[in-house]
Amino acid sequence: MRSYPRNSPQAAARIVALAMLADGILCKKELDIFDRLDVPAQIGMGQAEFHSVVQTLCEDLLSAAHSSWGAMCRIDPRTLAELMAEIDRPELRRKLIRLCVAMVEADGNVADSESIVLEAGAEHWGLQREMLEMRGQHG
Repeated sequence: MRSYPRNSPQAAARIVALAMLADGILCKKELDIFDRLDVPAQIGMGQAEFHSVVQTLCEDLLSAAHSSWGAMCRIDPRTLAELMAEIDRPELRRKLIRLCVAMVEADGNVADSESIVLEAGAEHWGLQREMLEMRGQHG
């Protein structure tokens, strides 16, 4: 997995992209929320740059995959922790948790793989309570 500078828009975009792709399905409701929230602007980049980060993430996931797309979207806990470690600014962490929760809850179904990404962020960043409060508001 490639690394990005700490707290960079690219590192932030990869976390959101990972949450979006975690279940192997990118539905219209998720894309609608993505557009409505203007996710790229919230993390300091344009649409084209966000799509480039998504493409790079998919390439990295494909290079590590051994079977199906669904299996490819699963990241081992150590790698997930490394990706989360690239974000250490508290306000950026809170923003990313909010965006990720909104994205994964957009379709009304939070898959186990999506929960893994959310829980990894919340645990690594110490935001378990905040995430539970947000999920309670959306659910």
